[in-house]
Amino acid sequence: MARTPAGGRGGSLRPPRPSRSSTPPPRRPFPSRVPGPRSPPRVPPARSAGRPGEVDCRGAAGVRGRVPGVGRAPPFRALPSAPRPAGAGELWVGRRPGGWAGPPTAAVAPEPGCVGGRTKAEQPLPSFLKMGNSYAGQLKTTRFEEVLHNSIEASLRSNSLVPRPVFSQLYLEAEQQLSALEGGSRVDNEEEEEEGEGGLETNCAPNPYQTHPPPEGCCTTDGFCQAGKDLRLVSISSEPIDIPAGFLLVGAKSPSLPDHLLVCAVDKRFLPDDNGHNALLGFSGNCVGCGKKGFCYFTEFSNHINLKLTTQPKKQKHLKYYLVRNAQGALTKGPLICWKGSEFRSRQTSASTCSGSLFPPVESSGPLAAFSSEPVPGTTLSLPTGAQQAGPASEHPSLTAAVGPAVLNGKDSPKHQQLVKNDPSAVPRPSALGILSNSGPPKKRHKGWSPESPSATDGGYSQGAGDRAKYESAGMSCVPQVGLVGPASVTFPVVASGEPVSVPDNLLKICKAKLVIFKGHGNFPYLCGNLSDVVVSPLLYTCYQNSQSISRAYEQYGASTIQPISEEMQLLLTVYYLVQLAADQVPLMEDLEQIFLRSWRESHLTEIRQYQQVQPPPCPPAPSAVAPVTSAQLPWLAGLAATSCNDSVHIIECTYSLAEGLSEMFRLLIEGKLAKTNYVVIVRACRSPAIDSCVAVTGKYQARILSESLLTPAEYQKEVNYELVTGKVDSLGAFFSTLCPEGDIDILLDKFHQENQGHIPSSLTASSVTKSASLDVGGAPACTSYNLEPHHIRPFQLAVAQKLLSHVCSIADSSTQNLDLGSFEKVDFLICIPPSEVTYQQTLFHVWHSGVLLELGLEKEHMTKQRVEQYVLKLDAEAQTKFKSFLQSSFQNPHTLFVLIHDHAHWDLTQHTLISPYNEIHWPASYSNGVDLYPENKKYFGLSEFIESTLSGHSLPLLRYDSSFEAMVTALGKRFPRLHSAVIRTFVLVQHYAAAMMAVSGLSQMKDYTSVETLEITQNLINAPKQCPCGHGLMVLLRVPCSPLAAVAYERLAHVRARLALEEHFEIILGNPSSGITVGKHFVKQLKMWQKIEDAEWRPQTYLELEGLPCILIFSGMDPHGESLPRSLRYCDLRLINSSCLVRTALEQELGLAAYFVSNEVPLEKGARHEPLESDAEKLSSTDNEDEELVTEGSTSEKRSPVKRARSRSHDSASSPLSSKTSSKSPGSALCGESSAQPGAPSQGERARSPQPCGPSEEGRAPGERQRPQASRGPPSVISRHSPGLAPQPDSGLRASQRSVQVSVTPSSSQLSSSGSSSSSVAPAAGTLVLQASQCSMTKACRQPPIVFLPKLVYDIVTATDSSGLPKAASLLPSHSVMWASSFRPLLSKTMTSTEQSLYYRQWTVPRPSHMDYGNRAEGRVDSFHPRRLLLSGPPQIGKTGAYLQFLSILSRMLIRLTEVDVYDEEEINLRLREESDWHYLQLSDPWPDLELFKKLPFDYIIHDPKYEDASLICSHLQSIKSEDRGMSRKPEELYVRRQTARMRLSKYAAYNTYHHCEQCHQYMGFHPRYQLYESTLHAFAFSYSMLGEEIQLHFIIPKSKEHHFVFSQPGGQLESMRLPLVTDKSQEYIKSPTFTPTTGRHEHGLFNLYHAMDGASHLHVLVVKEYEMAIYKKYWPNHIMLVLPSIFNSAGVGAAHFLIKELSYHNLELERNRQEELGIKPQDIWPFIVISDDSCVMWNVVDVDCGGERSREFSWSERNVSLKHIMQHVEASPNITHYALIGMRKWSSKTGGGEVREPFSRCHVHDFIILNVDLTQNVQYNQNRFMCDDVDFNLRVHSAGLLLCRFNRFSVMKKQIAVGGHRSFHITSKVSDNPVAVVPAQYICAPDSKHTFLAAPAQLLLEKFLQHHSYRFFPLSLKNHSHPVLSVDCYLNLGSQISVCYVSSRPHSRNISCSDFLFSGLLLYLCDSFVGASFLKKFHFLKGATLCVICQDRNSLRQTVVRLELEDEWQFRLRDEFQTANAKEDRPLFFLTGRHI
Repeated sequence: MARTPAGGRGGSLRPPRPSRSSTPPPRRPFPSRVPGPRSPPRVPPARSAGRPGEVDCRGAAGVRGRVPGVGRAPPFRALPSAPRPAGAGELWVGRRPGGWAGPPTAAVAPEPGCVGGRTKAEQPLPSFLKMGNSYAGQLKTTRFEEVLHNSIEASLRSNSLVPRPVFSQLYLEAEQQLSALEGGSRVDNEEEEEEGEGGLETNCAPNPYQTHPPPEGCCTTDGFCQAGKDLRLVSISSEPIDIPAGFLLVGAKSPSLPDHLLVCAVDKRFLPDDNGHNALLGFSGNCVGCGKKGFCYFTEFSNHINLKLTTQPKKQKHLKYYLVRNAQGALTKGPLICWKGSEFRSRQTSASTCSGSLFPPVESSGPLAAFSSEPVPGTTLSLPTGAQQAGPASEHPSLTAAVGPAVLNGKDSPKHQQLVKNDPSAVPRPSALGILSNSGPPKKRHKGWSPESPSATDGGYSQGAGDRAKYESAGMSCVPQVGLVGPASVTFPVVASGEPVSVPDNLLKICKAKLVIFKGHGNFPYLCGNLSDVVVSPLLYTCYQNSQSISRAYEQYGASTIQPISEEMQLLLTVYYLVQLAADQVPLMEDLEQIFLRSWRESHLTEIRQYQQVQPPPCPPAPSAVAPVTSAQLPWLAGLAATSCNDSVHIIECTYSLAEGLSEMFRLLIEGKLAKTNYVVIVRACRSPAIDSCVAVTGKYQARILSESLLTPAEYQKEVNYELVTGKVDSLGAFFSTLCPEGDIDILLDKFHQENQGHIPSSLTASSVTKSASLDVGGAPACTSYNLEPHHIRPFQLAVAQKLLSHVCSIADSSTQNLDLGSFEKVDFLICIPPSEVTYQQTLFHVWHSGVLLELGLEKEHMTKQRVEQYVLKLDAEAQTKFKSFLQSSFQNPHTLFVLIHDHAHWDLTQHTLISPYNEIHWPASYSNGVDLYPENKKYFGLSEFIESTLSGHSLPLLRYDSSFEAMVTALGKRFPRLHSAVIRTFVLVQHYAAAMMAVSGLSQMKDYTSVETLEITQNLINAPKQCPCGHGLMVLLRVPCSPLAAVAYERLAHVRARLALEEHFEIILGNPSSGITVGKHFVKQLKMWQKIEDAEWRPQTYLELEGLPCILIFSGMDPHGESLPRSLRYCDLRLINSSCLVRTALEQELGLAAYFVSNEVPLEKGARHEPLESDAEKLSSTDNEDEELVTEGSTSEKRSPVKRARSRSHDSASSPLSSKTSSKSPGSALCGESSAQPGAPSQGERARSPQPCGPSEEGRAPGERQRPQASRGPPSVISRHSPGLAPQPDSGLRASQRSVQVSVTPSSSQLSSSGSSSSSVAPAAGTLVLQASQCSMTKACRQPPIVFLPKLVYDIVTATDSSGLPKAASLLPSHSVMWASSFRPLLSKTMTSTEQSLYYRQWTVPRPSHMDYGNRAEGRVDSFHPRRLLLSGPPQIGKTGAYLQFLSILSRMLIRLTEVDVYDEEEINLRLREESDWHYLQLSDPWPDLELFKKLPFDYIIHDPKYEDASLICSHLQSIKSEDRGMSRKPEELYVRRQTARMRLSKYAAYNTYHHCEQCHQYMGFHPRYQLYESTLHAFAFSYSMLGEEIQLHFIIPKSKEHHFVFSQPGGQLESMRLPLVTDKSQEYIKSPTFTPTTGRHEHGLFNLYHAMDGASHLHVLVVKEYEMAIYKKYWPNHIMLVLPSIFNSAGVGAAHFLIKELSYHNLELERNRQEELGIKPQDIWPFIVISDDSCVMWNVVDVDCGGERSREFSWSERNVSLKHIMQHVEASPNITHYALIGMRKWSSKTGGGEVREPFSRCHVHDFIILNVDLTQNVQYNQNRFMCDDVDFNLRVHSAGLLLCRFNRFSVMKKQIAVGGHRSFHITSKVSDNPVAVVPAQYICAPDSKHTFLAAPAQLLLEKFLQHHSYRFFPLSLKNHSHPVLSVDCYLNLGSQISVCYVSSRPHSRNISCSDFLFSGLLLYLCDSFVGASFLKKFHFLKGATLCVICQDRNSLRQTVVRLELEDEWQFRLRDEFQTANAKEDRPLFFLTGRHI
């Protein structure tokens, strides 16, 4: 609800009075340390949760960034220290030595000790002066309504609770519907204005207006006032203007100056709100020029400012604009004033309240106020009780001078409200009417009243409105942030009304705790006196304000008609909430926020559903509100609610101000009348509709916890230090010494020591001391339980590592060019860790034992520890130097990929994380749909499993609290109210441990001075080594966050241990982050013996190395830093963690210390129930237990939930010493859904419900094991790892966690006392871990996790769930360094995955200044994210270190793999069939072929290319080929699978696909430095080809950068030709032959980047693509020339591409000859060659031969990689090159023998990469219909034409195996069926006119495929009959490997083999042309029964061919021997006719 400056509400019966003085005191500069407003980002930075590690992959460009900060910035910023006065309109928030002082005025200083107090001159007037009866501004239609107003006013003023008359109620109800009771109880004055001022104008023509003549001598110049002062805005915009309180600057329009505005100061109560309503009738204004005040008529005022009007002066017509100040402080024209009837009339109010009632100004910043801390002794507490907060103003930077252009000159300006209308939560919207007070202005025409008169308003308004107006006009709307535990916000000055309230001097002594007062609604009085005993917090105020904002879910519907929850209802719900709290519960703001949200949803369910189902009408009607709680009813209802709570909540109602109620409360406290009261609610609601309220926490337990929770960590440490240093704790020690019946405990200890000196106490006989001694002598220990598991990677860790690698690859594959993995050859890394010595040593251990350094090639076999240290960086003072060397190394090694890993990144991530939500990797769930995804022999037991152990049905809870310890702490807290509870808790716990040690040592009387839990722990600690022959014991972790207290605990326990002679029974270790581990010599000796360590200098350096050591580890430090604990940890004592852990991250980290891996194989110990682990599948599929999950709703009291009741009985250790259950629900934020990392929600890891499989935990227990295996969901980390924290968990998370492991930890015998055993039975035997005789404690280490003890407060939060099963912790903040963006946020859902939880936190939290991303909050802009930064998150101890080390290993392997390529490595085929000839090319050293010698070489018809292993053999002479010489036919799918490949390292001359992004070829690839693609143009190119009978039209796509290769017409720019060089050119700078690469389906994988292959030489490369693929190829290869085939070839094969390339090239040759002939160049000098290359040619090689002699048989050779440029320039330099038609090279094979390269040149088939002479081959064409073997077919045609084919045997090409595209892109499927059933080749042909299913494939493809696999059906005699081949005329078709063919050409003068000796077994006539005649066929002889196959385009051609060739003379045909390809008619099938030779 918006509130006026003093906190009242607009629209009361009388307007407020302005301040008494209109001249404010001088202003001073605003304090400099003021954070600007912040707007929460839509996708803010990643919040860390588990233990993140950040991976920053950086490449040749080096590592960008800075070393992560060493210390985390304090989460809260201190208040500015510079004091400054706060006059009207100024904000003053500063600390003074004497405490807080109110805003001093010019005349009087505040009284000493007054907090924010007012001077006596400013005190409010006595109440009788406020009485009066005025109707100004109210309805004036009838006298009746005036009387009615009086009646209502009297009832509202009444102090009695007597119900008002029905008539009044009816009136108020009607009024509420019109103008919203909550906003101000007055009907808008629409009718009054119309009647009073607009009647004449609207109904009749206006009369001419007669003006009075101006006084003589006055100024009458337009734009100046009568005193001659300039009023024009342009003239005085920069001048300071003094504005009285309650006035606004507005601009008046003068008819004579249409281009100017005149500046006026007008009382804002006479101006309308943004709905055009609520302006008081009349006028009150001042002249800003001459300063004249008190104009009460607008007529009078218009005369003074020389408006010179010709009509009746009306303020509505001439006051047009609000004036605002911009960022430079200059006045500028603002928004229109929203007069009724203007364009604003149709706007709906956003709530049915007076304007702006939605958002009350907030009083302080955020949930917990930093200023509420207990002062350091010697100073006075500072309380900004006068500060008022403006809610999340950060969302609207435009409203603040710091970032936005304009600031309102008055806070209450309607413009202000209009600006924030779009986001109601953004800023407070004060009412346009000002404060409601019971006095008001007289009637409109009463001139005697002035807004400045003393009766106008109380003093509060003068300061409120005046200060605020001044503050706004100063242009300062950004204010200092106050540190809070909850969401912080911005503070604005608040002024209190009434006398300062004096705090009694002896308050602390009486109350036994500091009083905590939460400001509520309205104004809070100033406090003075004993301020150190009171803490004032704005948390509740912030909560109220945030709950007023309309849900974001409905913002899309515009101005919402759904009202926020009213102030009265807020306060009433607060009372209900407090009433239901149990005596041991503490209120949580998150609970209250959720209560408000639920209440709002329930009350507006109808409207919400309406909005969810249909779009509302443009102006939806205001909903009829359910009868609201009125302010008069509020105290009565609140009192009624409080009657049921046995006075734990006390209601105090005030009449005038909260000061009365506070004074009354202090009086009752002093008198002892509130002894049973925990909360006092003070409300002032009867004086006006606006209420004032506050809540005081008087309960000793609650007040202590709340006051301490308001301290920042730094303040907490400071306070504890102070108490220790100053000796304040001595009184506590003295008290303990009196407890012992025999006097001081130390005296008892000394006495015991003297009595037992020299011998071990009898109770500790056979201890581990004697055992270990015997072991030294006696040999191997007898205990088999102590085994260090070897280091290994778990399936989960491998999965996470692969996921990280996948993300890195996706970054490299993206088009942003941010990472070119192909340019790196190795990996280097640096791991940054927090400044913890143990974590540092632990990480060194992991790195050393993982083998990653050896695998990455960074170190040799025998590395030293010093070498390993260079890869791990501890973020301490010396980190900078090490990091700089890492950076330097990255710059010096451009081919090394440097990975920066920030482990435990949530602790202190480098500023500006810039992590994209897409770069978050969350630890995966272990189960999916009931399937165990990563089977392991150990399962992770984390937070969710701990919580589950507390549920009913489990034999023993693993989470517990100690009720007797809590009771003693509470009692001592009352006795020592000035000591911090952390000090008390520590001293009590140490006392308990000391007493327990004494009791176990024989002083049984001390059992009464410890708790059952502590006695159990101590007894098992001391007795465990006796159960093991080797003396193995258990570890007790004692968590003491505060280091000074940890030191005290260590000294005390060590002293007690020494006096009891227990030094060799167990060790006490002080674990401090800043130092290493110190262990006594005796225990080091034991550890070395157990771990078989022979190094004399060895000392344990990590906690994991303490495996089996009986010890108490006192673990200090405010946060765990990732230290792993051994499996021998049996007790995790967290009873000393404080309220600072009540955020999700901290909670999950603390509880993560106990995370464990339990064996999956060993059956669990039997407990009360024999249950195996419940399978996760069941857990996930069943929902019955889900509501037992984690969070409690608003009321957390145990009495409410049966589940909780069951829990708490068994957890209370007093009632059940052994069975205390403890659930680890996270207290605060951790547990949400799956999201958090460990704690609260089943955290990440945990979330996986079932304990995850675990091996030795990597981080986790056991010295040797260190890989944390999987957790169910981890937080994100980069590898930025965090362990707990915000990480969302996988879905299995929450639920899983809840149910996952039902581990019973009891020993197998049932000696445990059952849960009912009384606390007197000390039997630690009863304890869960009481060890049986001769059973080593290590035996159970793998199957039972530790037992965790928590403070009761934390335990309750962790184990609580709400009715939906959502963990209580889900509502906690995720981290101290963020705050909630709004309390109107949705709840986390149990089903949310980790990723969804992360997005939830990004959306609903905003960073505080201490957050790593505070300065990096762009509104979700993608360019704000770092492209190479990743976040890996997982639960604590799950195995993240092992995962990222494994990632480094596989990344290194992948880089090596990226520098390698799989190339075909196949031996040439059919070598034995090569025809032995007398002619060989024996000049072995010739670099080029000798033309004359070469012509004499015979042509080798045999195909030797291994890819044609399944092709038909070509016979050139009678060969005796045995069938076994030919391979068996293979299935088509095996052809690809079975081909042999070899992995080769890419050379610097390789061709690349689109994934290669190196800097050298960026320009070649067309990627501009700013990543804008080059422009390209489309050109048509047409030529005619007679054989096709039509003109061919092709299209070229030519990038601008390649246009120099072409000739264009001038003018016109038409493409004419492609430039060709001359044969005589000898330049070495370019390649002469254009290269054409036909391709399909390989836009990503085709090797088209020839930049490196050509060694940078200029070349012309054209991609030949199909029309439908043009766009995708252009996208991936924007700088390549493309030749686009006509659309008719979209379904054609490679033959069509080859055909068009060759024909186009010949046509272009002709064009170039003609063009250059005009330049005097001979046609034969134009270069006639082109290159046709496959898209898979990757590298080229040359063979170097060393011949002993020219013809010597002995020669040696070697092969090396060379550039394609080298090969091409060598070939192009060949003598007589133009005489060769085709030139090619060998296909590379590792099996190549010397015989194959001995002869440098061969005359044979060439494939894959050919150099084609288009001039010589003019009359030889490729067959455009062919799909396969078209190169063999073409080679045969070229040879038969008498042309030369030359293969350079000394050159070879490597072809890459590419699994996609190419011929594999052709799929043959049915044309009619949608079912993609495979069609076998036998179905590719059918009988004509049959009903065979037609296939969707080209006819030629079906033909070729059929003949390849089933040609034996046509040629049965030819099968395996190689002596009698099939005669194939003019074509080569593959008939399969079992059939041989003989190729002959029918062309005249063609070169054919002699066929006279052949008897052919068949004849194949394929589309034969006119050259084939009957006489030609009669030359050949056939076997009897040989078969014929004639193939034609149609049936008619078939018959004509039979007749023309006279086939029926020798061949017999049958009707049934006709076939066709299985095509539909429209697809033009091919037809066959078969016959037998007669």
